[in-house]
Amino acid sequence: MKKFVLCCLVIFYILFSGIVGVPNAYAFSEEEKLVLQCWRLVNEAYVDNSFNGQNWWTLRQKILRKPLGSREETYGAIREMLATLDDPYTRLLPPERYHDLQITTSGELSGVGLQISINPETKHIEVVSPLPNSPAEDAGIHPKDEVVSIDGVRADTLSLDEAASRIRGKVGTKVTLEIKPQDKDTINVYHLKRDRLSLSSVISRLDDSNPDFPVGYLRLNQFSGSATKDLAHAIAQFEQQNVQGYILDLRNNPGGLLQAGVEIARLWLEPSTIVYTVNRQGTMGSYDALGEPITKAPLVVLVNQGTASASEILAGALQDNGRATLVGEKTYGKGLIQSLFELPDGAGLAVTVAKYETPKHKDINKLGISPDVAVSQEPINYFEIGTDVDLQYQRAIASLLNS
Repeated sequence: MKKFVLCCLVIFYILFSGIVGVPNAYAFSEEEKLVLQCWRLVNEAYVDNSFNGQNWWTLRQKILRKPLGSREETYGAIREMLATLDDPYTRLLPPERYHDLQITTSGELSGVGLQISINPETKHIEVVSPLPNSPAEDAGIHPKDEVVSIDGVRADTLSLDEAASRIRGKVGTKVTLEIKPQDKDTINVYHLKRDRLSLSSVISRLDDSNPDFPVGYLRLNQFSGSATKDLAHAIAQFEQQNVQGYILDLRNNPGGLLQAGVEIARLWLEPSTIVYTVNRQGTMGSYDALGEPITKAPLVVLVNQGTASASEILAGALQDNGRATLVGEKTYGKGLIQSLFELPDGAGLAVTVAKYETPKHKDINKLGISPDVAVSQEPINYFEIGTDVDLQYQRAIASLLNS
């Protein structure tokens, strides 16, 4: 009996010691929770499961040791963590920038109309394209021009989102930009007044200069939430006018929503593959056209160096499936897909989750898509599109007449 009591006391002591000996669980601060959420989203979704050849868990511990006394310090720590991936498209979007991005895809914005990206080779901020009829286009800024400074702040000291935020602003205010034209050593200074920008996704025009072969011209400016509906409506109107062929202008279209690119491809394609996606495990998925196209009339697609992202998905799908002839210049070469995650404080996190390949398994990231018919084009303004000085457009017309 004594042995039994002794054993019970020993067991009780061990159990009791185990209970009182466990330290209280560490409670993460709100700032640390935000860092951890960003870390976890990247950990679960990022396309490269080597995380650019580093131990992602060790980096987590390192970042959590940093002082996080304010939201700005937290954002700085998150940016430092993401920078180790060497991927300009995986980035933190502060609340105001995330809000701007949501507005952009809905079709409303104010600024000078300059869409920018980071050149993955030079690491410089450069122009993807100016918006049509915007202050930036009117000033003569072109795709592939380098942004040197913004209001006296060197662009190479800014992240992509910081640069975009400095360029944007209230209608009527001014911004000073130093721009280095592509392949030139000169730097041009522009003093631009911000304006309300029209982001109508689709511009359409009937070209009946040849009465026997009317052509429906469709300019797609970006892949917004309304782009598919707007384009389908314009095509339906052209079909009622008995057009004989179409020109789809994707020049200087920087992309937008992946789903919009897929849906627009379905307007043109019979059942076929639109794009393949490859995730971190190397698993390949696809988006496909399943129904009948809205029209089977001949199609020419205009592309140039400002044709990027979702525009390249659409152009690659139409080219590889033999649905369209591509006319113009090699495209930008952005073959990565990002997902947007909203954070508790209203900020957003863009994470590269996959890369894409065209239906013929061409990886165009940093390479671009080569047109079927190469036509160089000196820069023209919005009002010269479709005129005699628009050599790419004129070549597209000739291609349709010979189809």
